Amino acid sequence: MHRAYQPILPCGNKYLQQKWDKAVYEEHRKKLQAVKPVVDTSAPPKYGHLILKLKKLKLESDRLSVIERDNRLLVEKMSYIKRTKGRIDNKNDYEAKSLNRRKREQELLRMTKENYAILQRITDCKPQYKVQKWDEDWQKAVEYMNSIARYPRGFCKLQNQKKQKYAKRTPKRDKQKTKHLKDGCLTDKPEEGKKNKGTTNEHQSETQGEKE
Repeated sequence: MHRAYQPILPCGNKYLQQKWDKAVYEEHRKKLQAVKPVVDTSAPPKYGHLILKLKKLKLESDRLSVIERDNRLLVEKMSYIKRTKGRIDNKNDYEAKSLNRRKREQELLRMTKENYAILQRITDCKPQYKVQKWDEDWQKAVEYMNSIARYPRGFCKLQNQKKQKYAKRTPKRDKQKTKHLKDGCLTDKPEEGKKNKGTTNEHQSETQGEKE
């Protein structure tokens, strides 16, 4: 019983209901196969005037024709110049002319005259300071410094020059001898001091014996 067709709605004959339901299902499937979509998702149509741009091709061909024409004319001109000497001379004897040349020359002449006048005034002007008087004042100041100073002018320089001359004249051996002599004098002095102390001690002892 359970294997038999079970309709959704109650019916008088299950076999007939099964046949009718099957027919409805088949019709539904046919409709689904032939159904049209509400939203069109197919590719847009391709138009020829958008793919093949005739206006652009026409402009490009016109541009190339103009370039070809110019090149052809240029080649003709070059060949004509090569065959003949040409109609153009490269010599140019034109002198440059200026509209304000005379004005500039007058201005330059005026400036040179003014500069010369200024130079003349500077050279003719007498100086206010006298160099001879400055020299006399300096000589007086030197005399005053010499009279006040303890040593004459240039005394230190003379001493330094003498030392340098002496250092150049004395050889190395003399310097070594002087060093040895100085060292010997320094070593002999303490021994002499000891001897003097011994003599003073002896003299003191003798004086004490005489007093006793």
